[in-house]
Amino acid sequence: MFETKSRSDPDGNNIVLKFFLNVSKEEQKKRFLERVEEPDKNWKFSAADINERSRFDEYMTAYEDMFNHTSTVNAPWYIIPADHKWFARLAVVSAIYHTLDRLHLAFPRMTPEQEDELLKAKAAMEAEEPDTGKSSKRRKKDAGKNK
Repeated sequence: MFETKSRSDPDGNNIVLKFFLNVSKEEQKKRFLERVEEPDKNWKFSAADINERSRFDEYMTAYEDMFNHTSTVNAPWYIIPADHKWFARLAVVSAIYHTLDRLHLAFPRMTPEQEDELLKAKAAMEAEEPDTGKSSKRRKKDAGKNK
């Protein structure tokens, strides 16, 4: 189902992180009630959610099976407790940060030829006449004549 290494990333050039934001049954109930009780959250309400809620334990079993069959060293699942949104966000950002940190990313080094081109471009720009703004003023003035 999620065999990303062999199908979608045969060269191994991508990093796959999968996050499951795990909300407890009690927190889910609290959030569903808020959708009913708070007018600005009514749009989130769906009767189908209430029907599916009765199958909460079945969903948890199915998720566990999915995690066991689709989590790999190269594409792990991060199961994040999500009853507190601030914590869930922090945990996701932390996983992303640590993954990026392990890559030891750096800007590419310039070749001597590229450095020479850069210095030539700098010298050319510094040698230009200062822009006094006359050309842009002239364009505005000329544009006014066409009206």
